[in-house]
Amino acid sequence: MPPVTSTSPSRVSLADVTPPIALGPLDGRYRGAVAPLVDHLSEAALNRARIHVEVEWLITLCNGSVVPGAPTLSDDEVAYLRQIPATFGADEIAELAAIERETVHDVKAVEYFIKRRIAVASETIPGTNLPAAAELVHFACTSEDINNLSYALMVAGAIREVWLPAATELADQVADMARELADVPMLSRTHGQPATPTTLGKELAVLAHRLRRQLHRVQGAEFLGKLNGATGTYGAHVVAVPSADWPAVSKAFVEGLGLTWNPLTTQIESHDWQAEVYADVARYNRILHNLATDVWTYISMGFFTQIPVAGATGSSTMPHKVNPIRFENAEANLEISCSLLDTLGATLVTSRLQRDLTDSTTQRNIGPAFGHSLLAIDNVRRGLKALHANAALMAEDLDQNWEVLGEPIQSAMRAASVAGVAGMENPYERLKDLTRGQRVDAARMREFVGSLGLPSDVEERLQALTPASYTGLAARLVADYLG
Repeated sequence: MPPVTSTSPSRVSLADVTPPIALGPLDGRYRGAVAPLVDHLSEAALNRARIHVEVEWLITLCNGSVVPGAPTLSDDEVAYLRQIPATFGADEIAELAAIERETVHDVKAVEYFIKRRIAVASETIPGTNLPAAAELVHFACTSEDINNLSYALMVAGAIREVWLPAATELADQVADMARELADVPMLSRTHGQPATPTTLGKELAVLAHRLRRQLHRVQGAEFLGKLNGATGTYGAHVVAVPSADWPAVSKAFVEGLGLTWNPLTTQIESHDWQAEVYADVARYNRILHNLATDVWTYISMGFFTQIPVAGATGSSTMPHKVNPIRFENAEANLEISCSLLDTLGATLVTSRLQRDLTDSTTQRNIGPAFGHSLLAIDNVRRGLKALHANAALMAEDLDQNWEVLGEPIQSAMRAASVAGVAGMENPYERLKDLTRGQRVDAARMREFVGSLGLPSDVEERLQALTPASYTGLAARLVADYLG
């Protein structure tokens, strides 16, 4: 038989499809989960923040009596200026993009965009003085003066308004589960081997506590900013207006934006604060990754069962399966997020001499770094909602591992020996001989305890002990310290 050949028709170029098809999954498949970040960390959000900073700087120069001869702006004029970033939408995005194609410089395009609005201010405010202030737009600024403040505002907004609420809700969800399952006994597996029992709730409480510690660090993050010119010396400022106390003006302006003022920089704000906060977010990610892998393992052991979603397919070929895809998806996205955050933190703290441009491209990936983290948080939250603790299976697992009581029995023997009880020699070795490498059932363990000659109250306590009751203070720890 001759080989089968096929000829394919010319393919439609997907790059030419309108509206544009997303290249990355965050703007395509997963857009719904990360959409809130668009208002903070997109290119359009960056330009809106730049406009906001430029407008506020213009208002400061005019109404702060900084530049002699500058007009004092009326309330209507200030309101007009502040409407420029507030109304920055689709038409304005397109207009700014067109200006940038001419300037081939993004911040200069923002300056010209604002000046266009000032030029037509009289159409809205009769007799306005705004055109007289037009040359104070971007006055004595280098692009980085505008960019560093814009990024600080963007990252602060993204963290405080989007990422922190989502990350906090997840930690609270884990804490709620911990409290609910605080009394459900479970066999531990240290090094993957049967070990001292705990409760499922206590193990979740550990993870909730770890997540909350990182959230506390992120909540305390500082977002630094500077406005001091081309090399951080206020050179142009002093020559143009020597009468102004420029460090004081800069400090008041930066702090007025809600940021922390950085007094000593090169041309760029040093970005150390970014490295600090990204490290904390990455650490939260890694703890969440630990949670995802632990929960995945508990699912594989049957300790958690997943509640099937009506109509959903678990496997394309095995109808019985409900795969833990939420946690697997979260793992992958957390790894991507951490890789980006680590790169951001490592790259941004270095700039050759007084300035290089490596930070510009790097910072444009802040959005994807937070996007993959937010997507993972969403997946874990949805995955946790679909879990049911299988207490019966955990109880069965415990009952098959009576040898874990070797630890409390030998510890009780040690205490009895110290108290002067005879016959308590070599407790660890005797329990090792009884339990290592072999299963011990309830009858054999109780027989052993009865043969030791322990004081009656100690023997009674040990005879009543079971793997399921040997959980120490697990439930109390959840109640007392989880918060």
